[in-house]
Amino acid sequence: MTRKVVIFQNAPGEPPGQIADFLMWAGVDCEILPLYSHVPNDLDWDNLAGVVALGGPMNVDEVDKFPYLAREKEWLAQAVRREIPVLGICLGAQLLARSLNARVYPNPVKEIGWYEVSFTPATASDALFSGVPWRGIVFQWHGDTFTLPEGAFLLATGSDCVNQAFRYGSCAWGLQFHLEVTPALVEAWMDSAEASGELDQVGVSKQKILEQTRHQFARMQRLAELVFPRFARLCALGVVR
Repeated sequence: MTRKVVIFQNAPGEPPGQIADFLMWAGVDCEILPLYSHVPNDLDWDNLAGVVALGGPMNVDEVDKFPYLAREKEWLAQAVRREIPVLGICLGAQLLARSLNARVYPNPVKEIGWYEVSFTPATASDALFSGVPWRGIVFQWHGDTFTLPEGAFLLATGSDCVNQAFRYGSCAWGLQFHLEVTPALVEAWMDSAEASGELDQVGVSKQKILEQTRHQFARMQRLAELVFPRFARLCALGVVR
């Protein structure tokens, strides 16, 4: 049986974006699990090449309202123990951190839009981030943050949210920012954020963010084109080992 990457989708409006494309281009099969509507009894661990956990509007500990989060945290912890490549994005990064006994809590500032992050010296030897510039621009939409899991390496930091990316062990990464988005996905999200009033909360307009997207997306895309193919290759190694 062909090994595959499992993608945990936590909310209907938060699809995998570019991640699925980079996995496909690397010759890796992937399966999207819409956990918000169906939770399997378990994963096929013997044929698992990697795990991706996507974003969502909930808090990682809202298991009474979203029971699948408990199972997802267990699976992330098990994938780390098995040394299966793991990539958590936004909520997915928070779930990964929480599965590693870190704390998840409200960030002092809700970040929505384009923000600069600084990459740390730990990226120099990192399998995904080696060779990145010292600074980058990324797209954010989150209200929570996390403490760094014990033993993890901080890879990126920001002025309004300190812990922006980390690696735990040799093959588990958490990214607070949304490296997977496309301009079309940003626009769809900002339609939702405008309708819910979240943009008013942070004092920014949809038009401003879409204008920034036109200027900043290419800069972030260069980072995506470095990080995602490397993660896909790690998963591909799992396909043949």
